[in-house]
Amino acid sequence: MRGAVIHAPGDVRFETLDDPKILHPTDAIIRTAVTCVCGSDLWPYRGAEPIGDPHPMGHEYVGFVEEVGSEVTSLRPGQFVVGSFATSDNTCANCANGFQSNCLHREFMSTCQAEYVRIPNAQGTLVATDEVPDEKFWPGLLAVSDVMGTGWWAADAAEVEPGSTAVVVGDGAVGLCGVIAAKERGAERIIAMSRHEPRQKLAREFGATDIVTERGEEGVARIKELTGGIGADSVLECVGTAEAMRQALHSARPGGNVGFVGVPHEVAIDGQELFFSHVGLRGGPAPVRRYLPDLIDHVLSGRIDPGKVFDLSLPLDQVAEGYRAMDERRAIKTLLKP
Repeated sequence: MRGAVIHAPGDVRFETLDDPKILHPTDAIIRTAVTCVCGSDLWPYRGAEPIGDPHPMGHEYVGFVEEVGSEVTSLRPGQFVVGSFATSDNTCANCANGFQSNCLHREFMSTCQAEYVRIPNAQGTLVATDEVPDEKFWPGLLAVSDVMGTGWWAADAAEVEPGSTAVVVGDGAVGLCGVIAAKERGAERIIAMSRHEPRQKLAREFGATDIVTERGEEGVARIKELTGGIGADSVLECVGTAEAMRQALHSARPGGNVGFVGVPHEVAIDGQELFFSHVGLRGGPAPVRRYLPDLIDHVLSGRIDPGKVFDLSLPLDQVAEGYRAMDERRAIKTLLKP
C-alpha cells in the first residue's frame, strides 16, 4: 500500500509501505475512505517534537472493514466504521468510567494517512454505521474521529451549561469544533478568539456570538470587558501553548472551568495562582469513543456539520502539500482521499 512517512521537519513523503496484517485476534484491518492532517501533526513537522527514524503519520480515519481478528465479533467486512485516535477495549474500569482514551489497553493510532490501517482493540474502538453513509457525510464523520470529539470534550471538561458564557481559545479545527460543542451544550454566549477572517466567519457560522482578536493579556482584558469584569463561565483551551493556557486560565471567572485539550508544549502552571483563582482545570486526550454514537447521529441527521473545517481536499498522494498548506495557514484542515 501507499502512505505518508515523515523523515524530518518539513519532509513528509508518500511512499510504498507494507500492507497491514492482523497481529492480534482483537485487530481489524480497514480500507481508508478518507483521512486527514491534524494540527497536532504539525508539532513534529515544525520540529517542535523529535521525529527519530522515518515513520508513518496520521491518527484520524473512517473506512470500510476489510478483515477482522478471531475475537472481533461485532464487526464484519464491508461495514463503514468510525474510530478514535486512541484505541480502547471499552470494557476496562477506565472505559467504564468514560475515559476510553485512558483505557488500560490503549494504543495511540499513528499510521492512518494511508490506504489501509490496522486498528487494535477494534471491537471497543470502532463504531459501525447502520449503512454506508452518503459521501457528503464522510468529512463530518472523519471530524468526529478526532477534532469534533476533542472539541466536545473541551466543552464537557469546561462544564459548558445552558445559558452560560464560553470562551474558545484557538481557531484551528479543534477550536472551531469547540464552538459547535458549546452551542450544542446550550451556551448563550460563545466568544471565539481568532485573528483570521476565514476562521472567524466559520466560527460565527458554527455559533460564535463574539470574536476577540486580541491575544495574551490584551485578550484577557477584552474577555473581562465583555463579561462585566468577571470572566467566562467556561473556557476551552484548544492550542497547547503556554500563552494559550495562560490566556485561558486568566479568562475564566472565579469558580469557572477550563477544559484543556491542546497537546501541551512548554506549559507550566503556577500552583499558587491556580489555588487562589478558584478556577477548575480538566483536560487530556479526548475520550472520543464515549461520544461517538451521539456525534455520529448528530452528523448523519444534519444537526451539525463539523466537516466544514476541511477547507482543502487533496488526493492522498499530495499529502506533503496538505502539510505545507496547514503549516503556512493556507488551510484550516486538509482532507485526504486515497
